[in-house]
Amino acid sequence: MKPDLILASSSASRQMLMRNAGLSFSAEPADIDERAIDAQLEKDGSTPDRIAVELAKAKALAVSATRPDAIVLGCDQTMSLGTTIYHKPKDMAEAHSNLMSLSGKTHRLNCGAALVKNGEVLWEIVTIADLTVRDLNAEFVDRHLERVGPKVLSSVGAYQLEGEGIQLFTAIEGDYFTILGLPLLQLLTKLRDLDLIDG
Repeated sequence: MKPDLILASSSASRQMLMRNAGLSFSAEPADIDERAIDAQLEKDGSTPDRIAVELAKAKALAVSATRPDAIVLGCDQTMSLGTTIYHKPKDMAEAHSNLMSLSGKTHRLNCGAALVKNGEVLWEIVTIADLTVRDLNAEFVDRHLERVGPKVLSSVGAYQLEGEGIQLFTAIEGDYFTILGLPLLQLLTKLRDLDLIDG
């Protein structure tokens, strides 16, 4: 009998991607202090891509501790512009400030994922996407945020590409799944390698 697959996340978009791909899984959010782990990794000089995969592993390991026989998938995403790491905006004013700081520049989304069983990391990966924001003016950003509303606060970049956020960009390099926070193609390959899904 194949082990259960658990997504260590409450992310609606990750769950949707996995369901749409035909995966059978349950979702159990990890009970960890992400910001504390994140802050320590930043203090230690970890790169944004390293932080993404370390947070993904921490989530998977936390859930694996209570579900040792399951295969647990942890995911996390960081956003960086040069050496600056962005976090989910606390309020609409910070969302506005973050979007203006991205204006005319190319930033990076770092998507980390890990599979854990019995407290052992079986697999880890980081995929990246580079996104170029067009030149924005403050008045447009005000109107944009007013239209899309506070749901942008759930996104590290204060935008959602699957909605009106797409209007902020001139170029995107990287796959759609990385942008949504789940390296789905690589995950499916690994699940087939582990004989967890039909290959």
